[in-house]
Amino acid sequence: MDARNQLEILNKLVEVSVEEQNFLKIVETLTRIGVSSSIENKLYQSCHILHKTGRYFILHFKHLLQLDDLVVDITETDVQRYHTICSLLAQWGLVKILYPDRIYSNINLKLIKIVPYKDKNDWIFVPKFTINKR
Repeated sequence: MDARNQLEILNKLVEVSVEEQNFLKIVETLTRIGVSSSIENKLYQSCHILHKTGRYFILHFKHLLQLDDLVVDITETDVQRYHTICSLLAQWGLVKILYPDRIYSNINLKLIKIVPYKDKNDWIFVPKFTINKR
């Protein structure tokens, strides 16, 4: 992907400011938020944090696929889930959303599974994308 297309995608994402000591906490927290299986304790991670060109972004895993030049269908439900997760991270004090006007929708929290830290050993976590792994 050329730099112009990559920048175009980045400019549509939710940019956040992050305290250095919170970065790994955010990474870990995002592993426990997503869509759960209806038949087993398996959670599919929805969002990731990306540090790119001195900036931090929260993005849906499908945005990462786009950055890798794959054609993907990002549904309205994906966007709503993504924006809700960004809002939750801000409410929890883990990030500050730099352009809050980009958050335009929230989804019913019943459509997002948040596994409490204390329960994480009872779950299987499945990322749909691994950053910096090709």
